[in-house]
Amino acid sequence: MKDKRVLIISSEVVPYLPQTEQAVNSFQIPKAINEHGGQTRIFMPRYGLINERRHQLHEVIRLSGMNLVINDMDMPLIIKVASIPKERMQVYFIDNEEYFKRRTILHDEKGNCHQDNDERMIFFTKGVVETVKKLNWAPDIIHLHGWFTALFPLYLKTYYGDEPLFADSKILSSIYEPDFEGTFSSDFEKKVAFDKIDSDSIKDLATANYEALTKLAIEHSDGLIMASENLPEAVAKEIKGSKKPQLNFAESKDEEVYIEFYSKKF
Repeated sequence: MKDKRVLIISSEVVPYLPQTEQAVNSFQIPKAINEHGGQTRIFMPRYGLINERRHQLHEVIRLSGMNLVINDMDMPLIIKVASIPKERMQVYFIDNEEYFKRRTILHDEKGNCHQDNDERMIFFTKGVVETVKKLNWAPDIIHLHGWFTALFPLYLKTYYGDEPLFADSKILSSIYEPDFEGTFSSDFEKKVAFDKIDSDSIKDLATANYEALTKLAIEHSDGLIMASENLPEAVAKEIKGSKKPQLNFAESKDEEVYIEFYSKKF
């Protein structure tokens, strides 16, 4: 594990958000990597409910300032950074007034998914990749957490397929149990297709529900982790049937097994 570079990408990380299974894992895993001699960078969205003063976030001017094209619209990218107290871990925050200023995360006050989560996912995906390119920090492993990161494997292997910085990166996806029902915008597929991604690769986005997003992540990842105990049967079957390097839920809770998985499989 010594000096292995691991990029952690998640929609939730403690101590910035409440202690969900995903948020805790997105903190504990990089902590364990650092303790075993690895190097980490953590990326997450900068939601409006995150207290910037308390957590000492500050904008990184040299990384901010570019516009990302989302469905033919120019959207400004702002990058902020903070350090987790008592840990040697830096967290980079992807920010944009239109997508992340609101004081909710991925659901509104009634528990429904935000209507623009599709565009937020595209913006977050591009924002992380473009920022890592500016940092010139080539990761050995890119570890994704949750359905909000489901576009990363697809974009890294198609839209950013010729980017040399990620040529040797392996993509690992942690799959969590669903926290929403129904489908996203019926235009999701069209918005991704705008980036000239082959239609066969994104046909599942025509009915972009939890299963479709998870299937997309599984298909384009190099390794998989069952990060929740009660995954839907169809999703668990999809993971097992992929024949890719994987950990089941019990194995994922054993730090030594986890580190060995990182070291030997990737």
